[in-house]
Amino acid sequence: MTPRFAWHSLLTAVQFLTRVPVGGGMSKAGADPRLLAASVVWFPFVGGLIGLFTGCVALAALQVWPPLVAVLLALLAEALLTGAFHEDAVADCCDAFGGGYSRDDVLRIMKDSRVGSFGALGLGLFVALRAAGLCNLPGELLVATATAAGALGRFAVLPLMATLPPIANREGLSKDVGERITGPVVAAGALLTLPSLVALGVSHPVNLISGCLASAAVVSLWARYVVRRIGGVTGDCLGAGCYFTQVTLTLAAGARW
Repeated sequence: MTPRFAWHSLLTAVQFLTRVPVGGGMSKAGADPRLLAASVVWFPFVGGLIGLFTGCVALAALQVWPPLVAVLLALLAEALLTGAFHEDAVADCCDAFGGGYSRDDVLRIMKDSRVGSFGALGLGLFVALRAAGLCNLPGELLVATATAAGALGRFAVLPLMATLPPIANREGLSKDVGERITGPVVAAGALLTLPSLVALGVSHPVNLISGCLASAAVVSLWARYVVRRIGGVTGDCLGAGCYFTQVTLTLAAGARW
């Protein structure tokens, strides 16, 4: 990978995961179809920056408002930054797996853009869990946790893409690049995750280790469930796995071990 190609793949990751108006990323995808696949390795790095942004907004808001208000403002700012990308996936998966009986039902509901009762309740509960977990943390630890969770959540997408087959005839990330994710890409993504874990690891190593182990267990269970229900993975399943990981690490960071 040349430096120029690596730079464009990083910009593509930024474009894919956020609403930041950067150029030079996916605008090049038509010329090089490998660009979107190559951008996946940068997901943890970009995720860490997103988490750092969320944590810093919360830390600034804490100077004016109580923790609950500050955290909700930070999550609102993050949703504006990302377009509620992963939150939408959580709602779709809750609707599909909660309301669908057969495999075809699940896939049909997941593709429907409308949000039903399962989706509204599920998304509300997961956002509430994440908010409650962040409210439980002092300022500096909140920033470290949000940064680590942002990176680890996006990293969780990589092993899911590497190990689970994409559902045929579906649009989205899993179809476009899922079959191209290899072990070296996952390993490189893991290395790009590490910088975002340093602050939490230095201050609360037990919480970080327990959070990583718990996140791995949650993602593994989610993968097994998805395969059992629909036989593969969709983009919504990947996004939900990312959010589940963020919630798990956030709760672990505030646990009283």
